[in-house]
Amino acid sequence: MNTHHLEHTMSTPIVDTACGPIFGRAREGVLLFAGIPYAAPPVGERRFMPPEPHPIWHEPRDATRFSPAAPQVPTGGLTSAVPVPWSEDCLTLNVTTPALDDARRPVLFWIHGGHYRTGQGSIPWYDGTRFARDGGVVVVTINYRLGALGFTDLSRFGQPFAESGANGTADQIAALRWVQANIAAFGGDPTRVTIAGESAGAFSVCTLLASPAGTGLFRGAIAQSGGAHNTLPKHACERVADALLEALAVDSMAALQALPAESILAGQRAVIDRFASESERLAAFGVPVAEFYPVEGNAVIPESPINAIRAGRGAHIPVLAGTNRDETTLWGYGTVDDARLSRTAERLGATAVLEVYRRERPGASPHDLLVALTTDHDFRIPAVRLLEARMTAPSGTDRNWLYWFTWPSRAFGGRLGATHALEIPFAFNNLDRPGVDVFIGPGPRPDALAGTMHRAWTRFVHDLNPGWPTYEPATRATM
Repeated sequence: MNTHHLEHTMSTPIVDTACGPIFGRAREGVLLFAGIPYAAPPVGERRFMPPEPHPIWHEPRDATRFSPAAPQVPTGGLTSAVPVPWSEDCLTLNVTTPALDDARRPVLFWIHGGHYRTGQGSIPWYDGTRFARDGGVVVVTINYRLGALGFTDLSRFGQPFAESGANGTADQIAALRWVQANIAAFGGDPTRVTIAGESAGAFSVCTLLASPAGTGLFRGAIAQSGGAHNTLPKHACERVADALLEALAVDSMAALQALPAESILAGQRAVIDRFASESERLAAFGVPVAEFYPVEGNAVIPESPINAIRAGRGAHIPVLAGTNRDETTLWGYGTVDDARLSRTAERLGATAVLEVYRRERPGASPHDLLVALTTDHDFRIPAVRLLEARMTAPSGTDRNWLYWFTWPSRAFGGRLGATHALEIPFAFNNLDRPGVDVFIGPGPRPDALAGTMHRAWTRFVHDLNPGWPTYEPATRATM
């Protein structure tokens, strides 16, 4: 393809990146560059190894279409029930920008959620058009390795795999380094990057905040429905790796690297099913998270993120965090009776706390009590503890803001309430994107709230202040 021709075609913008030229497309008043490689494909002998630089290319590369997601299987729910095209050649990102100039705009770097098992940066809810067009923000969304391919500790097979339990996190760091090297060519400022994400994306934000490998790569952080308690310690990740190798009937890295990705996904599913039983559940070993989560005890994640934050790691980074009122309605608990409620409280170590919930919510059904208890346990309290850990650290900071999203979905007869992930299209001001109408339900579209939330997020990306009082324990100011 002729580079000279591309440079003189208004509808085909071209950028020279560190790896080679790419061309994107104009879209809704902004420019989109999609499917840009930020690291080499993690395939063959590179599988289960840290991300490596992508080879240089010389001819302009097509960046007009999104690339496949990381290997994954649908898990159900409103956002991950449909199979998506995937490939092990998945380490790509997308850039949405107002213009290719020297304006040095702030950058929003978005990390998708999905339980560290599903998701991709190209989901329409994450479309950065409104941030770029209306807020003067350059938006980057990414793919990173998921599940067994991204978060299995295979350090037993030698030094090249010492960080394999944190490869998905290392991918995120590689993408941030790509931003440092390239975003100025897209009209962005590498010194004004804010990382943000929801659910596992928010867990990722907190892990990056605590990782020494993330130092200097961003200046602000937004954690939507996620805290810093979501990593696997050594004793737990070894059990998961044992189970995966057993399910796949392999005992060497060569055999593991020779398997098709579909087989590894099948092995991942078998491990998840195995640990779903009470006798195998990781929670029985004092681990509050699931299989194939990021692993502690390596160069990427040296220790538990919450402990690193308590010690002062990332204290200089302003943080906006928050949760939704009814997060766990998305799990679809079905019929809940008192016995099931009591069992869940016992498993969470919250039997005494459950009595407080009953007393404070007279007349609440067992289902509603279960939602309140699990929402607070999994999301709201970890978010509060994240901010309070930052405040009490040796080099503590008061640059912390808390929000609580309470707008109730009208979908499914109102059973979802302010459920998990509902806030995402509000923060992006994307209520008109595919699938959002099903999620918010019938009735007038709440554009005013979306505009208010979107402006607060835009202000934080620009000024590191969303526009309400900071959080502190005495008053617990919350928007």
